[in-house]
Amino acid sequence: MFKMQKMDLLVGIYIFGIIVSELMGIKTFPLVKFGDFTLNTSVAIFLLPILFTINDVIIEVHGVERARSVVRTGLMTIVLLFGFIILSLSFPPSGRFAESNPAYAEVFRKSARISLASLTAFALADFLDIYLFAKIRQRLGKSKLWLRNNASNIISQFIDTTIFMTLAFWALDKSIDSNFAFLTSLIIPYWLLKSFMSIIETPLVYLGVKWLKDDKKKPKEKVIVN
Repeated sequence: MFKMQKMDLLVGIYIFGIIVSELMGIKTFPLVKFGDFTLNTSVAIFLLPILFTINDVIIEVHGVERARSVVRTGLMTIVLLFGFIILSLSFPPSGRFAESNPAYAEVFRKSARISLASLTAFALADFLDIYLFAKIRQRLGKSKLWLRNNASNIISQFIDTTIFMTLAFWALDKSIDSNFAFLTSLIIPYWLLKSFMSIIETPLVYLGVKWLKDDKKKPKEKVIVN
C-alpha cells in the first residue's frame, strides 16, 4: 500500500515551491490595470506565501528547531541549484544544441542572479518569520494563530521583497534616485499583494495544523529486532 508521512509531503511541497520560484520566477505577467498603470507580478507570487505558511504550520506542530531545519534544507537547495546553473553554463553546447544555447544561457544567467538574490532574501526573511512567530506565541500562548501567522508573514515578506528586489534589479548604470524610484514601484505593490495572499490563505494554516497534528497523534509502529 502506498504510504507517505505528512511531514515528508509538506517538506516536499516546500522544496518544490523553492525550486519552481527560482527557475520560473523570472517570468512576470500583468495582474491588475489601473488606468495607464499596470501592476505586474512574478508567477512566484502563487508560491511564496505558501512557503511562509508551511513554516508557521511546522512551528505550531513540531516547534522552532524543526522549522529552522526545513529552512536550512531550502537554503541548501538554492545553493545547489545556483551551483548547478553555473556548472551547466560552463560546458560548451553540442552541435545539435548550438542554435538554442544562447537562449538557454540567457534564461539561466538571469536565473543565477535571481537565485543569488533569492538565497539572501530567503535566508533572512524565513528565519525572521520563524523568530517572530515564536515570539508572538511566547507572548500570547497558543491562542490567536491567525495573528501570529499574518503578523510574522507580513513583516518578513516585506524584508524578503525589499532585499530580493534590490539585489535582483538594482541597475549599476542608473542613478540612486532612479533605482530607488523603480524599486519602490516594485516593492510596495508586490509586498501588498503577497500580504493579501497571506491573509486569504489563513484558513490553510488552521487546516494544515490540524492535518499535521492528526498525523503526529498516530501511534508509531514498533520495530522488532531479533
